[in-house]
Amino acid sequence: MLGKEKAIITVKGLECASCIAKVEKAVKGVNGVSSVSVNLATEKAAIEYESGKTSLGKIAEAIEDIGYDVIKEEISLNEEKERRKAAIEETKKLVIVSSALTLPIVLFSVFMILPEGILNYILLALATPVQFWSGLRFYKGFLLSLQHRTADMNTLIAVGTSAAYFYSLAVTFLPEFFKSSGLGTGTYFDTSAAIITLILVGRFLEARAKGRTSEALQKLIGLQAKTAHLVKGNKIVEVRIEDVKKGDIVLVKPGEKIPTDGIVLSGFSAVDESMITGESLPVDKEKNGKVIGGTINKSGSLKIEAEKIGAETALAQIIKLVEEAQSSKAPIQNLVDRVAAVFVPIVILIAIVSFGAWMVFVGNFTVALTAMIAVLIIACPCAMGLATPTAIITGTGRGAEKGILIKSAEVLETAGKINVVLLDKTGTITKGEPAVTDIISVGMEEKEIIAYAAALESESEHPLAKAVVKKAKEMKAKSLAVSGFKAVPGKAVIGTVKGRKVVVGSELYFRKIPKEAGVLQKEGKSVSLVSVDGKVVGIIGFADTIKDSSVEAIKKLRELGKEVIMVTGDAPETAAAIAKKVGIERVFSRVLPQDKEKRVRGLQKEGKKVAMVGDGINDAPALAAADLGIAIGTGTDVAIESSDITLVSGDLNGVYTALNLSRKTMGIIRQNLFWAFIYNVLGIPIAAGALYFLSGAVSLGFLEPVLGKYMLLNPIVASAAMALSSVSVVTNSLRLSKMKV
Repeated sequence: MLGKEKAIITVKGLECASCIAKVEKAVKGVNGVSSVSVNLATEKAAIEYESGKTSLGKIAEAIEDIGYDVIKEEISLNEEKERRKAAIEETKKLVIVSSALTLPIVLFSVFMILPEGILNYILLALATPVQFWSGLRFYKGFLLSLQHRTADMNTLIAVGTSAAYFYSLAVTFLPEFFKSSGLGTGTYFDTSAAIITLILVGRFLEARAKGRTSEALQKLIGLQAKTAHLVKGNKIVEVRIEDVKKGDIVLVKPGEKIPTDGIVLSGFSAVDESMITGESLPVDKEKNGKVIGGTINKSGSLKIEAEKIGAETALAQIIKLVEEAQSSKAPIQNLVDRVAAVFVPIVILIAIVSFGAWMVFVGNFTVALTAMIAVLIIACPCAMGLATPTAIITGTGRGAEKGILIKSAEVLETAGKINVVLLDKTGTITKGEPAVTDIISVGMEEKEIIAYAAALESESEHPLAKAVVKKAKEMKAKSLAVSGFKAVPGKAVIGTVKGRKVVVGSELYFRKIPKEAGVLQKEGKSVSLVSVDGKVVGIIGFADTIKDSSVEAIKKLRELGKEVIMVTGDAPETAAAIAKKVGIERVFSRVLPQDKEKRVRGLQKEGKKVAMVGDGINDAPALAAADLGIAIGTGTDVAIESSDITLVSGDLNGVYTALNLSRKTMGIIRQNLFWAFIYNVLGIPIAAGALYFLSGAVSLGFLEPVLGKYMLLNPIVASAAMALSSVSVVTNSLRLSKMKV
């Protein structure tokens, strides 16, 4: 049976952008695979495939066939962290040994304190372990690439250092031949050893920096409670969190983590939800209040009933969403992928041409070899491969810290292009909890009006209906039975009460409305009319409180250059009053839930990039139609499929933060890509000797003391520059974790 499956697997051995191109090509070649995205920074491959045509095992085989190791089973972030830590420690050991051997090689080569014949043997003895022990990983990668007729970063390093090492080896054992042939007896052991050492130092620093990019996700994982205090009769038993079942009663003491999502049965406390929602102030919890697993109980004790466990909890959903986002690929990365696919073969070709050009025009073998090695070593597809994913990981992680869940890297890129923000009123700008403020009699007593209205509204789930029912209870109005209930979506509810036809609805249902209703609307209140047997007998006014954050958030969005528009089902007068209070100039009023999508598409036809912000329920079609759907989440309800971004806290400031974070992330990505490309565009020609050939036409004499007579880049300097380029890209991405958003 055919079925779409999604999987994220770990691919070990990824070194650079060209590795990504190789793996993606291999996976796409498997019949049944519909999409694949490989992330260099996380070493993850996100794959979508048809289970009836292929399997994860076959996909893994395709990757392993081209020389990479695959971890098919899902591993926890802690296991991933330990794996990375072990790899970093292994590289650190190589760096220490390699540095200890390379330092005397460089010193002996510079100061020449021994006769050349003896010195070369000493240098050979010191350089050989560096070349074949410290550099073993490069040879393994090179041989695998050779086996599969491909090329990557390992190819460049292995060929470049081998050229220096084996030329020096030949000079050491055949000095007379080289002297008589005019090639000279100078060796390059310092070059080969220093290149390997510097590249390993770069890999070590890069790995440490990459580990820091996922700190936000590691913090989320760390929030998960390990144990829980289970209430069993009169006993309190400490159990592993895995042993808690739905419906279990759990005691949470002051200072403890709440073990799972649930509902408060008894007790009162303040709970720190900052790491989940981004809200800094603790939230009061009492009976019937919702709590989120992983948050911290600050003061009193709480007894909660476990409602969601394991992968169902809000924290588990958040972790899953963040992991998926960090494994995804932004569209801007496609350019890098196309370049990476041909990068290494082109560099090898440039290196060969450089060698030939120097031999033809200058006739100096030593100079030609130096240029060839420098070209091979300075080329850096690593920086290109890391430019986008490290920024995406840091950006999405920073968002998670702020209670902003970004579905994918593509979403992050899209958010940076938004110029119109369409805000649903109820539950977005306002709290979404309207209360009855006025009951105006037009031929019937207030208590009777509210009783008739509550009879019908008790059958409805609309927020205004709940407010009516609540008001009826407060007024102790008589409870009446209703029959023949039906709803006219967005307009009215109809039914029979005490044998009389009763309608409760908006002005959209009634042709004429009393002037008193218009007065309430001008005050910014919503209005429901109550009719009995075809005659309006009462008017009920409602007010929905504006969220404390709305005015500030809308102001900041406008300062960010975004046009802010409000959409609501309210009458124009009511909508205009609310809009004025929050600083919105353009309003779409009297818009039914099903018509919000049309408003989104209308704005898109104007050439606008639209972000729709709503509650993720009746706004789902509009959220899906918008260029960017932002759902206002509430506590545990974070898995809103129709949205691209979910604001866990429900704070409208999160919209500004999400758009601003996206803008800054894309800015970092552009910086990274610019420097990664410009580094190679300038570095490779300089290494090839462009400055020497230019010096005839342009005065470059000031560079001669630095680069020497032939204006050539020393391969050791090239290796340091290559290592630095990757580290600088990752470090630049890490700035996002400290930026104010």
